[in-house]
Amino acid sequence: MCPPFRSKQEVTIDAPLETVWSFTMDLTKIPEFHPRVSKVDLIDGKAFREPGVSYRCHLSGGKHTCVEKDIAIVPFEKIVTVLPEDTFGTSGILENYTVETLFQKLGNSSTKVQIRHYYSTKTLKAKLLNLIAKGKLARETQAMLDAAKAAIEAASSAR
Repeated sequence: MCPPFRSKQEVTIDAPLETVWSFTMDLTKIPEFHPRVSKVDLIDGKAFREPGVSYRCHLSGGKHTCVEKDIAIVPFEKIVTVLPEDTFGTSGILENYTVETLFQKLGNSSTKVQIRHYYSTKTLKAKLLNLIAKGKLARETQAMLDAAKAAIEAASSAR
């Protein structure tokens, strides 16, 4: 059963779906576009996403990390990722934290990317954290999407 929907952010990238998908599938590129991630450890030794592959993101500042695991991939359409653990406690409070990244081809040279967040808030602590963190999460996700757009478009125009 899917936890409740919490938010969505989206961006239109001026690049073909295949280019956007290829960039997104490479886990080593995460620090290039994620403002909060300074380094990625390939826990399973795999640099590309596939169902069951986990990776550890080191957050800027060096104190915190989180493990993300891709649980489902529909080529050129969707990636589903869960957050099984982190050092700041979010995964223990917001249960079943799941992120769905959707890709939609818009003509031959642009792609819409949408990120949807789902998680449960069963405790009072979770409900309070959601009130405080929901807006920040949305802003940080939009910043990450905007940075991915800039990186992909810069790489596409350099070719």
